[in-house]
Amino acid sequence: MEELIAKRYIKALKDGSNIASMQNVTSVFSALAESFKDDKFVSIVANPNVNAKEKSEILLEAVKPANSDKLNNLIKLLVENKRISIIPAMAEELQRDLAKTTKTYTGVVYSDSDIDKKVIDELSSGLSKKFDSTISLEFSKTDFNGIKVEVEGLGIEINFSKDRIDSQIIEHIIKAI
Repeated sequence: MEELIAKRYIKALKDGSNIASMQNVTSVFSALAESFKDDKFVSIVANPNVNAKEKSEILLEAVKPANSDKLNNLIKLLVENKRISIIPAMAEELQRDLAKTTKTYTGVVYSDSDIDKKVIDELSSGLSKKFDSTISLEFSKTDFNGIKVEVEGLGIEINFSKDRIDSQIIEHIIKAI
């Protein structure tokens, strides 16, 4: 539900904006979303005893470096409509939208064994060419028995499981006999 509301606000925010201003807004909302991970901040913004004016002042002070009337008006509107809680959803949606606009995505390579940085760079380069985008990959060591590549923004998931490959080889040998 929050995503749908966030998309409406973002659509209005994007109207008439260029990529540079949207990158600025995205970074501001990402910083605000990080604030929602702090329990003290959440307790202040969600507290019904703190009036809307004080909440608005707190949030406006946080976005002051952006120096944007459009952003200030959006914050005031969110406070007025009691929708401060959707700021993290808006930050996430803004990042997705910016990634789609600039065709720049990040992904993760999962494996139980260490993978050389050069191999990850080659995977990144190959996927970038295949999907006509800029894709950067990071390595994450997990207990996955094989290699798994996920690029969430593009909806890509590629995996090579050692167990599955072994079972397919055995099936192929059995069929050949």
